[in-house]
Amino acid sequence: MKLYTSDLSPFARKCRIVATELGLNDHLELVAQRVSPVTSDAAFLRANPLGKIPALITDEGHTLFDSHVICEYLCSLAGDTRLVPTGAPRFDVLTRQALASGMTDAVILVRYETALRPETLRWSDWTAGQWRKFDEGLAWFEAHAGVLDGPLDLAQIALACGLGYTDLRFSERAWRADAPRVAAWYAQTETLPVMMATQPKV
Repeated sequence: MKLYTSDLSPFARKCRIVATELGLNDHLELVAQRVSPVTSDAAFLRANPLGKIPALITDEGHTLFDSHVICEYLCSLAGDTRLVPTGAPRFDVLTRQALASGMTDAVILVRYETALRPETLRWSDWTAGQWRKFDEGLAWFEAHAGVLDGPLDLAQIALACGLGYTDLRFSERAWRADAPRVAAWYAQTETLPVMMATQPKV
């Protein structure tokens, strides 16, 4: 299998962590791919028409994109129900994963707005709205921090990757002060070998 990835992408990192947790690294070829919201790589667009990473080419030649789809595929390939359980708990995990991924999307959009958009065209209210999504999601996890107990699952991986990206791009954002229970969980989680091995670096 071939995974188009980037060291800085929290969504690609999520897939790499899942592959590691499932013991699939030896079956995965990582292909570094640079992407931009304003330019396109014609060759990569043939793999993913959206021009986004991650994208996975299966051994059968099928292309999968969106990190959630890729992670689901890897779990099914490994016959794993630990990261995404079956039955009713499955939808709880997937809902929390969607919330964590939505928070990460918001932070990425802030990054695009503040780093790529010309300063004269930036919209402060829009940026504030994106941060509000992150803050509201963080507040939910803080109020329901019990869901972070127990073995690592897909939702926890998504949240950890999103918080790691926030620290990377917006180190001045003092989110830990507003979510001490999440911060304590993250402090432990980021020391896991799989987290340290995939730590993003600028």
